[in-house]
Amino acid sequence: MPETPLTETVRSAAAPASPPAGAPAGRLPLLDVLRGAAILGTLMTNVWIFTGPGAEWGVFGALAEGSSLHGLLTGPSLPTAVEGVFRFLADGKFLAMLTMLFGVGLAIQHASATKRGQRWPGRYRWRALFLFAEGTAHFVLVFAWDVLMGYAVTALLVAHLLTRSERFRRRAMWVAGSLHLALMSLLTVGALASASDGAKGPARRVVELYADGGYLDQVAFRLHNAIALRMEPVISIGLLVFLFLLGVHLHRAGAFTSTPAGRRLRVRMLAWGLGLGLPLNAALSLGGSDFFLLSRYVAAPVVAVGYIGLIGVLMDRLRPAGPLTTGLTSVGRTALTCYVTQNVLCVLASYGIGLGLASRLGSTGPWWVLGLWATICLLLMAGSTLWLRRFSTGPLESVQKWALRVSRSER
Repeated sequence: MPETPLTETVRSAAAPASPPAGAPAGRLPLLDVLRGAAILGTLMTNVWIFTGPGAEWGVFGALAEGSSLHGLLTGPSLPTAVEGVFRFLADGKFLAMLTMLFGVGLAIQHASATKRGQRWPGRYRWRALFLFAEGTAHFVLVFAWDVLMGYAVTALLVAHLLTRSERFRRRAMWVAGSLHLALMSLLTVGALASASDGAKGPARRVVELYADGGYLDQVAFRLHNAIALRMEPVISIGLLVFLFLLGVHLHRAGAFTSTPAGRRLRVRMLAWGLGLGLPLNAALSLGGSDFFLLSRYVAAPVVAVGYIGLIGVLMDRLRPAGPLTTGLTSVGRTALTCYVTQNVLCVLASYGIGLGLASRLGSTGPWWVLGLWATICLLLMAGSTLWLRRFSTGPLESVQKWALRVSRSER
């Protein structure tokens, strides 16, 4: 990959480093806020999937049409502008942020196991396998574009890389990133060279399936089309490995601590992530559907680095724990539960098996979709805050801990 100041920023984060002096021994507050922002940010993208024609399958037609900022060129209007900017700010960015934070979590668990003298990856394999099982259930029962299955596979791979030298991991990170960039570039060239007559919306039967079909019919549809619906983590495995390892390196460089070095690194992430990523991402998005892969899977992760820096810089300046910070922290501490819950709420609100708002309000513009997103965000922040007043972890997190504890006792 070409050398840029952003590359140097990432490289400095990848340098071997012990935990900075003064780093907190327990949870890092910034990490919980970032996780909360990433969870609610992924909903900024996913809510349009649930509410669009054909729902999960309609994504393929939406990609061919060229969405986000490209709509401003083809049919400018206030609703188009609002929807375009909203989707542009979210698409791929918060997912990349969430992926990096999974890498951070992996690094924390590796450090904890090493400190206790436990073999690595050891028990972590069971955690990853359980995450894969959770993701499989989520994919079949709730949402075709689940990320947990891909994260589980990537975590197993990266967990083994943590047993290698820092130099080896750094090379593996850049090799994975370079291969991913090459693949996205080749696919983009193929899209530009292909003679396409434009987008076709989802078949009427698919639209009717989500508007009026039964729940078991939707489950059967996901299973029947599992290969196509599970293709995203396959083609982006290089990016997943890169972002996981980047999260590991950022954590070890102290990017999430309250130390002066951590603050300086966050400022650099903000400057280069947004300064380089936003213009590049905007240009590719305006280019239309042919540049979708480069926009979502190359430029958007650069912006995600800037988002982490931006949130970190704001947190450095927001001393009091206000309602927004408290809500994001609570969502971050119950991230798995909130991720699944927000998708369940979208299903119940949008599909015919629930309120059927997608078919009832689909022609009224983007406003109700924005309202749905805001409502779910408020419910998750309030609900997770109330839950944590009585319990230490979220419901699904507790189930995961129980299952892992049982599996250990049986071995």
